[in-house]
Amino acid sequence: MPGPPLLLVTDRRQAVAPLPTILKLAFAAGCRFASIREKDLSNPEQVALAKEIFPLARRFGVSLLLHGDPEIADAAGLAGVHLPAGSDPAIARSILREGALIGISVHGPAEAARLDSGLVDYAVAGPAFETASKPGYGPALGPAGLAAIVAASRVPVLAIGGISAKTIPAVAAAGVAGIAVMGGVMRAADPGAEIRGLLSAWDAAAQPRPR
Repeated sequence: MPGPPLLLVTDRRQAVAPLPTILKLAFAAGCRFASIREKDLSNPEQVALAKEIFPLARRFGVSLLLHGDPEIADAAGLAGVHLPAGSDPAIARSILREGALIGISVHGPAEAARLDSGLVDYAVAGPAFETASKPGYGPALGPAGLAAIVAASRVPVLAIGGISAKTIPAVAAAGVAGIAVMGGVMRAADPGAEIRGLLSAWDAAAQPRPR
């Protein structure tokens, strides 16, 4: 996985500024892992948006993925794809170029246990907590639910949903490999400051504890 382990997922409907503006600020603040999630756009519109953002990602050394269809990600020349829960990673792997990143969403330990580390690079588990981005989207996993998914998974797990500087210590203690964020950055008055705060909180929480 790209480091630092913070995946920024886009949502232009929540964004307080154009996506390229928000992403430039986030990348400048240290984000090196992002995914375009604009599924309401047509396939050509998603490709066009990805190609608009790609040079910015390349400038900052960001691994840029697309949430959704691996064929769209491939057409846009992106680093990989993030698949919805229940997708077949083998199909995505057959479409994408060698070395492409493939992630997938999971919501419970049974899904996580079925993941093949030869096909999937990482999983995103959520919602960790109640989230303004997707209110009512399934029961919150909480730290215990995240820990169960981590224990079942053979690939690194990122937590998503209600992730903030305040909740990061709890998800880090659950054993996740990193975090994924969307609305908190999209809605932030200062996306760069939000990213810096999240990275600082993650660094502090992920430090090995003295024995």
